[in-house]
Amino acid sequence: MDFSVFTQRFSEIHAQSVWIEVVVLVACVGAAWAACRWFGRDQPKDSIWFGARTFDGVLFPLLALVLTDLARRGTLTFQPVFVLRIAVPVFLSLAVIRFFALVLRAVFPASALARLVERTIWWFAWIGAVLWIIGLLPPVLAELDEITLGFGRTRVSLRTIFSGVLSAGLVLVIALWISSTIEKRILQEAVHDLSMRKVASNAVRALLLLIGMLFALSAVGVDLTALSVLGGALGVGLGFGLQKLAANYVSGFVILLERSIRIGDNVRVDGFEGRITDIKTRYTLVRAGNGRESIVPNESLITSRVENLSLADLKFNITTNIVVGYDSDVAKVQEILCAAAVAQPRVMTDPAPVAFLLNFVPDGLEFSLNLWVSDPDKGRDNLRSAINTAILQGLRDAGIVIAGPRRVVHVESLPPVVIPADPPRL
Repeated sequence: MDFSVFTQRFSEIHAQSVWIEVVVLVACVGAAWAACRWFGRDQPKDSIWFGARTFDGVLFPLLALVLTDLARRGTLTFQPVFVLRIAVPVFLSLAVIRFFALVLRAVFPASALARLVERTIWWFAWIGAVLWIIGLLPPVLAELDEITLGFGRTRVSLRTIFSGVLSAGLVLVIALWISSTIEKRILQEAVHDLSMRKVASNAVRALLLLIGMLFALSAVGVDLTALSVLGGALGVGLGFGLQKLAANYVSGFVILLERSIRIGDNVRVDGFEGRITDIKTRYTLVRAGNGRESIVPNESLITSRVENLSLADLKFNITTNIVVGYDSDVAKVQEILCAAAVAQPRVMTDPAPVAFLLNFVPDGLEFSLNLWVSDPDKGRDNLRSAINTAILQGLRDAGIVIAGPRRVVHVESLPPVVIPADPPRL
């Protein structure tokens, strides 16, 4: 590698010029920070431009990059520059890293693959900045251009492959950013139904990703007419090997468009009961009250029997039974049961809790308490436990005995058993 460019730049450094550049650089950074503080006062915490603290977004390194480059060009007219020349690739790498990282975190908040891509971009960006600073970036690109790989009759250089991957990644991340912005800023205010908002966001994201991929392929130099063969092969694959996958994707959009099942509904699928937390393009997430989550393929929701417990209304019925003695006051027991349910803030007052005398069982009088809640996702067993505890305390205070199983065992006297003596020995 030839370090002559870097050595020549380093030899032109003078102490006075370095201090001038440092002062100019500090002024550029301060101006960028002040602009971000001024314009980012009322911005949300998840803003990609401003970040959580108004200066850890994309806008701060981008403004610093623009101001520093302008200052470098102006300072270059009357003295050699070194510090500002180093600051330009540093701010450029920082802006690229923050842009990719913030967009991937916003679109895929809990994805390990997104974290891997973020770290890879971090390494490539800083390596490129270092090569730019020491003047080795043009020779490295020239070396990559000389190395070619053969694909059939076509020879492609490593530089072309690297540029294509970078262009495709940049275009796809921009498409994800635009779709995420549309979903959060426009669809959230214009579309109030969660299911329709999910349909719109998925459709916008798929359309933008398709357009971005086409632009990326065109930038690399791929002939888009060759994709017709790929489209035919994809159709054949969907008809045979990927029909289940395609059926789940189509079923997801059918569910969202028909709105027979919506996000927030309480459903029962194959004996699993819970609340729908999200409807993906391929599967639906159903979360039970105890925290367990079931992944249900969308095709199953279309072809099998599904009980939608929230289709008519959001009320959910909870019952608890108790048996008291025959000598208990029926009205008093019903009053205690209803009072124990009303005391819980989660229990609905319309319809109000009601207690019924169901059966005359051998052990006593069987009562059933019926109540309704509108938030079964917060748990039912915890609410039933609190109500049962209040019922037990209320019955004890009223002197009402909870009946237990009664069993009468009759023991008859048996005649004494006569044990014969040992026979005489011969």
